[in-house]
Amino acid sequence: MRKIVKNITMVSLLIAITLLTSSSRKTKSDFQVKTVIIDAGHGGRDPGALGSLSKEKDVVLSVSLKVGKYIEEHLPDVKVIYTRKTDVFITLKGRPQIANNNDGDVFISIHANSLPTETSQARKNSIYGTETYVMGAQNTGRNLEVAKRENSVILLEEDYEKEYDFDPGSPESAILFSITQSTFQDRSILLATNIENQFSKRAGRRSLGVKQSSLYVLWSTAMPSVLVEIGFLSNPKEEKELNDPSVQGNIASGIFRAFRDYKNEIESLN
Repeated sequence: MRKIVKNITMVSLLIAITLLTSSSRKTKSDFQVKTVIIDAGHGGRDPGALGSLSKEKDVVLSVSLKVGKYIEEHLPDVKVIYTRKTDVFITLKGRPQIANNNDGDVFISIHANSLPTETSQARKNSIYGTETYVMGAQNTGRNLEVAKRENSVILLEEDYEKEYDFDPGSPESAILFSITQSTFQDRSILLATNIENQFSKRAGRRSLGVKQSSLYVLWSTAMPSVLVEIGFLSNPKEEKELNDPSVQGNIASGIFRAFRDYKNEIESLN
């Protein structure tokens, strides 16, 4: 009984905080997109997905720095904040904290995909392409695989059981998911759609579409947020492409253009 009361109290408090955050952000001057957070996934002792030639942490850092450079060069009115610019370990909780503490307007987390190691080589050869995630509770099939892989970095942190109270299957989380989605979902989907459209129409990538999953970094950011999977390191052909600087540039420019178009559309609502 005491636990139930505690959970209800926690949910009530978080609802209040979320609503206050939503209210305060709605009054932000002219809805201008002034600060973007670029989050290169993994890093340091967390290599992320492993291909036969490369590590996710290195590939996504290179792409993330290119995205930030495009924004800095072509949108000088936008402040770019990086969660990391070198090969360092950042806790899963630390990434959204950086975004929230810097009053970010958009959070873009960049990752590379992979199939489980036990997957047959034939299947690995056949699965490739990009996909962009927004916050959601649709944890089935591949969406569940992605959620487990990206959230599993928690296990590399000391005292993670004390630091995190994140259970996508709990009733409390379901309530919070619905609140978070109602506040930022439309804009997150707009940005995610822009990104996938740029990948398929301009960057020459195969788009697997916009998807939803319970990803901690998206759940904890108080702003429109997306997690971009730029391709599969488990696919030999795509892994080679993802390590090609010119392909990385195409992917980064696609994310930049998607963000630019998102910014223009949001600010046109003024």
